[in-house]
Amino acid sequence: MKTKQKLPIVHPPQGYGGRADCRLSIKKQRVIVFPGSIVNRKSQIVNVRAFTLVELLVVIGIIAVLAALILPVAAAVKRQAYLHTAQTEMAQLETAIDRYKSAYGFYPPGSVNGPLTNQLYFELLGTTNSDVNNGVFNTLDNSAQISRVNGDLNNTFGVSGIMNCSKPGADESSPRGQNFLPDLKPGQVATLYTNGNDVVKILVSSDNGPDGDYQPVGVTGINPWRYNSSNPTNNPGSYDLWIQLAIAAKTNLICNWTTQVQLNNTSVR
Repeated sequence: MKTKQKLPIVHPPQGYGGRADCRLSIKKQRVIVFPGSIVNRKSQIVNVRAFTLVELLVVIGIIAVLAALILPVAAAVKRQAYLHTAQTEMAQLETAIDRYKSAYGFYPPGSVNGPLTNQLYFELLGTTNSDVNNGVFNTLDNSAQISRVNGDLNNTFGVSGIMNCSKPGADESSPRGQNFLPDLKPGQVATLYTNGNDVVKILVSSDNGPDGDYQPVGVTGINPWRYNSSNPTNNPGSYDLWIQLAIAAKTNLICNWTTQVQLNNTSVR
């Protein structure tokens, strides 16, 4: 026969003359809780103090100040990233042009129709003349084709052929087309539609405008590298290579005649 365990008697705190509030069962022992005792104080619900309107306004004000300080810094960092990309790509093109000059003894010809649209893509990648009679030039990597018969060469670039070309039937002493720009990324090339039907590829900035409303050739997202080797005004006897980036509605000129980025320079397009 199981006997009931006798629970100990709990006496009130010394000097307490009132009655116990309640009885709690803790680990199978009956505990009598008295007002003001440690157990009773721990069992009370603690009220959490909420933020006042003034405190909320102060916090919002601090966030606004921090945002005003951070946003210009973020914009400056982004601008520097755009400029760095353009400068890196320009150095890549300069290296390719210098290699071309070493191989042929002259710089790649520029476009008769102006520096904005030029045949630098075909000259630096190299071509083969697969059809002499029709004047069809294929890039060595088979990424593009251009012909003088259908008007692509003449209408867009104002030239009749590509100098960096392997000609069919030529002997071993004849120069062969070479690819001076092997590490070209897809974002550095754009397809340009001219005269409604003609299709050509040109070298562009991988960052595009980057402002969407900056359209130097009338097409969103195409910002070509400008090139002039026939009558360069900034590098006589050499060539001019430049591009303009529109960042936050301000133009930034990156060029090969100065290492300094010229801000808001609209005289050279």
